Amino acid sequence: MTVVRAALTQVSWPGSKDEMLDKHEVLAREAAAEGAQVLCFQELFYGPYFGITQDAKYYRYAEPADGPVVQRFAALAKELGVVSVLPIYEEQQAGVYYNSAVVVDADGSTLGTYRKVHIPHVDRFWEKFYFRPGNLGYPVFETAVGKVGVTICYDRHFPEGWRALGLAGAEIVFNPNASKPGLSNRLWELEQPTAAAANGYFVCVPNRVGREDNEYGDQAVDFYGTSYVVDPRGNHVGELASSTEEELLVRDLDLDLVRAARDDWQFYRDRRPDAYGSLVTP
Repeated sequence: MTVVRAALTQVSWPGSKDEMLDKHEVLAREAAAEGAQVLCFQELFYGPYFGITQDAKYYRYAEPADGPVVQRFAALAKELGVVSVLPIYEEQQAGVYYNSAVVVDADGSTLGTYRKVHIPHVDRFWEKFYFRPGNLGYPVFETAVGKVGVTICYDRHFPEGWRALGLAGAEIVFNPNASKPGLSNRLWELEQPTAAAANGYFVCVPNRVGREDNEYGDQAVDFYGTSYVVDPRGNHVGELASSTEEELLVRDLDLDLVRAARDDWQFYRDRRPDAYGSLVTP
């Protein structure tokens, strides 16, 4: 049996980038102390969720994929020996920004970047103001804990991305989020377990938690936490995290279930790509 211990964070915005970075370093150290081998932070982890408004001042949160934030947490990954998924606001160049996640191996080496493919633009999720759609596809990263894929928040509504990661061999997929009550509540319950079962891999879903009224006042929303992990059969691994409180969620993933689930359900064998042409017709 091959067991990987994974950790997810759900954190409230304290009001400053420095405080947020320090919070996450403390949680990373706690995760390592609990034996975690892989760690994923929430979407845009070191800032507020600035999609609430459309304000150019938040462009200043963007950094290169090898910028100070990633360098700090890559060094921490090396110190702790923990594979780390770091969801950042990426600056490719001035005026070109992405909602991204940098994957760092347990030795501190940067393996690559995923850029959020699907960008929403609805009430208090004004993301097209901040991000270009991702252009790096759906990479799967060979890490010290196995084959890791990433999607980000709104991506979870599109089954094609989940399947692309499965076809590329993903065993664990992380989906960092900034999700609030409303239309998404029922989908939050359904989509990630369905994706895990349909593709035969683990899905790990950290979410922000709390109300960022210290940043947005009456415009703030309540992020509902409830971070969770599901196995390749779509079953929850342990309980969901709190819906209101900060939490470090640590769960053991038995990677042998990936092969077992795929042997039981031969979805990859029985696919019919020849019949799916209309799926990629604009």
